[in-house]
Amino acid sequence: MNKEKIKLILFWVFTILGPTSFLMGGYLNITLAEQAITGLKHLGYPVYFGHILGFWKLVGAVVITIPGLPRLKEWAYAGFVFNLTSAAASHYFNGDPFFNGSNAQIASPLIFLVFVILSYVLRPDSRKI
Repeated sequence: MNKEKIKLILFWVFTILGPTSFLMGGYLNITLAEQAITGLKHLGYPVYFGHILGFWKLVGAVVITIPGLPRLKEWAYAGFVFNLTSAAASHYFNGDPFFNGSNAQIASPLIFLVFVILSYVLRPDSRKI
């Protein structure tokens, strides 16, 4: 298997684990699922913020996953970086644990951030400006 094919496979693995996985989170936010409401309230955000986050997570996940739209892809990746660093900071300033078994409130967004960054770095030329 050549280097380009391996790079493409890794791109899709990290895209599915990172940006594309935001389809689920976006859906939970936009529908104000109990899990989303609990998380928003825990961090001190208003519940309606879930609709805003959910909408942009869904848009970003779709834009990054589909072919074309290279400039929008740049914005979507940037949006996920802002979202994930803000999530980690919100948990930190709320006094949540970095990693405590299944309760990885600060570590979890940082892990997804690594997936998003790897997706961005490994993306094929056809997905770049």
